[in-house]
Amino acid sequence: MNTLLILLTMLASLRPSADSVATARMLGLLKASDPAVCELAARSVLNRWGDDADEMAVPMPTPQPMPMPRAAAAEARMSIRESRESEPQDSGAWAAYRAVLRDSSRCVRRLAARALGSAAAPGSYELFLALLHETSPGLRETGAVGLGELEDSRALRPLAAALRDDDPLVRQAAAKALGDLEAAAAIEPLAAALRDPVMAVRRTAIWALGQIQSPLSVEPLAQTLHDQDPGVRRMAAWGLGQIDHAPATTPLAGALRDPNVEVRRTAAWALGEIENPDGVSALGGALHDRALGVQVMAAWALGQIENAAAVPSLTGALTDSSAELRRMAAWALGEIQNPSAVTPLAGALRDRDEDVRGMAAWALGEIQSPKARPALLAAMNDSSPEVRATAKWALHQLDDEEDP
Repeated sequence: MNTLLILLTMLASLRPSADSVATARMLGLLKASDPAVCELAARSVLNRWGDDADEMAVPMPTPQPMPMPRAAAAEARMSIRESRESEPQDSGAWAAYRAVLRDSSRCVRRLAARALGSAAAPGSYELFLALLHETSPGLRETGAVGLGELEDSRALRPLAAALRDDDPLVRQAAAKALGDLEAAAAIEPLAAALRDPVMAVRRTAIWALGQIQSPLSVEPLAQTLHDQDPGVRRMAAWGLGQIDHAPATTPLAGALRDPNVEVRRTAAWALGEIENPDGVSALGGALHDRALGVQVMAAWALGQIENAAAVPSLTGALTDSSAELRRMAAWALGEIQNPSAVTPLAGALRDRDEDVRGMAAWALGEIQSPKARPALLAAMNDSSPEVRATAKWALHQLDDEEDP
């Protein structure tokens, strides 16, 4: 506990650009710390949270039903990589990191490699390349980690070769590094890694292909939707959403029937990212999925696609027992802006849930049909001030000159 307190105190002000004395002291403490503490401290030093493929998570969109002009659709992409902070400039700090690249602590080695690579410290490429050819698998992994941070195109071939390493941690680090390079030339070796016997390697290879975002990756990722591991299938759906290419619609529609709920939910998200009208029918069916999370994500995806063919399914969802689904269905109808949704949305202004009523008022303001005026005027007497404010905003959006 004392070590953790000392680390937290130091990390409050320490950055990778700290001087050599502070860096050496910090690394010395990390060597003696618990691996979990070391990892948390390393992420704090690098200002990185969630930049590993294993920590990828699909976000749940939450549109805000507030009285405001229509905003551009928010970008829902899951970016694993974070922006780089200021780079180390102190040569002594670089020396301190180099001194622990062969340390017995995996966490310390990885921290040093990432700090040196992100700073593009002089001589780093040659240093990491040499580590990649060491006899120790731990050192080879460190070399791959460093090359990924460095993002030097010269590393493409040695990293591709490392995908055939005997050690799975080396293969995983190499796949992650190739994703960081974002080079189309890495697609073929990464596609081959989708058949790796280790699940973590397959997942990371999928993540890398998602980072490269090439249509050439759609076919191999579509095949991976049939992997025996649900985590791999989920990551494959995520990768297809990242690539955002219409031919992925058919395999993703099939993934909406996957036995795993997270695979189905991610497939719905991916279809919303691709925004291909061909996915509307399958997503409409997913509104009746046995898992609420899949239903809500399907409604969100239909709102993203903005195709009028989704209106009947979404209006049906306005009467679902789940307030969360009713709210998302109202949001999606507001995004689609089809006048045929006015009557069911007007009915939703009497929903027992305040958030649903507010979202319905927002959606009617987005559609801007004068037919919504009577229902919106009635909503001006709603018991909720938020609903009344949203109804007032919506009335101002209608295409007539009467001032409510």
